[in-house]
Amino acid sequence: MNEYKRIFVVVLDSLGIGAMPDAAKFGDAGADTLGHILEKMGRIDIPNLEKLGMVNLHAAGQMKGVENPAGRYARLAEASNAKDTMTGHWEMMGIRTEKPMLTFTETGFPPELIAELERRCGKRVIGNKSASGTEIIEELGEEEINTGAMIVYTSADSVLQICGNEETFDLQNLYRCCEIAREITMKDEWRVGRVIARPYVGKKKGEFKRTSNRHDYALKPSGPTVLNALKDAGFDVISVGKINDIFCGEGITQANRSSSSVHGMEQTIEICRKDFHGLCFTNLVDFDALWGHRRNVEGYAQEIEKFDKNLGVLLKEMRENDLLILTADHGTDPTYTGTDHTREYVPFVAYSPKMEKGGALANQDTFAVIGATIAENFGVSMPENTIGSSLLRELV
Repeated sequence: MNEYKRIFVVVLDSLGIGAMPDAAKFGDAGADTLGHILEKMGRIDIPNLEKLGMVNLHAAGQMKGVENPAGRYARLAEASNAKDTMTGHWEMMGIRTEKPMLTFTETGFPPELIAELERRCGKRVIGNKSASGTEIIEELGEEEINTGAMIVYTSADSVLQICGNEETFDLQNLYRCCEIAREITMKDEWRVGRVIARPYVGKKKGEFKRTSNRHDYALKPSGPTVLNALKDAGFDVISVGKINDIFCGEGITQANRSSSSVHGMEQTIEICRKDFHGLCFTNLVDFDALWGHRRNVEGYAQEIEKFDKNLGVLLKEMRENDLLILTADHGTDPTYTGTDHTREYVPFVAYSPKMEKGGALANQDTFAVIGATIAENFGVSMPENTIGSSLLRELV
């Protein structure tokens, strides 16, 4: 059909819009990331999201939506049996995941895993618990520097993270150790979604600061996705932020690393100013990493406002035959207990300058409508064993 020459998918990482019916099974009954932020703050300054219909989709607090929204919007349920970053993004591009990734939040990693990691890396492990990355560096950074040990920790997500001081650990050695950890955690009993290198600089407590040289070692998608189909058909597939890591480079033709969510939107705007034919797929992680997991409502609200300002710039740069889709991959309700992701519906907000009218669409039972819509637009077949049906005819 090729209705649109360029499609932009922007993932507001963790911006859920209310608990799914099975949320209690995940320990998340009553979670509502956007709704609870609006209730706590009363009102936030997001004129562009309001214009597109985000608040019409999910009104809360003092915000009730606009009379004639410019975008089409719906609520998407997750079909996969999970609530993590990887399965959310994979599902957008057609993959349904039945077996969730493992988490080690309560116990840390098993002694057998740690022993193998120490032996193969040649470093003693310290930490081995669930923690905030910035806090564990403050706690153990000096010990790591002074003893040559290696900080290993996890979180509420399916992840093994290794911190390393760039001056004393050496960045390439940190990456080497993470590659070893990725190989070890391919075993079924230790299978985590991602291994993440978390480099930092500084010599003592109060001075430590994480750098932008983070690197994710994710599992490859369990099968071909819409991204593969687009690339194989000769279309551009441009990633911004951690999209390339989430898909292990599968189906990506150009990757752009971001230092922050604001930077990611600035990169997306620059890409919009250039010519390409295909998909620009952006992840904005700070909503989740900086504010959701840390249960910081005000910080999360301010991040949404920063996004909205750059959204206004992007909307002005969009061309007549561009389509923008805003969505999320799960929830991380900053008013909820603990630090875990929350099992929530996510928004689907679509806009094009040539769209004849805005308004509500029917709610959907999978994130995969995004990939299916993209596939139909560019006239490529959905890969075998993928899910999702297209909404393209609702978006013209």
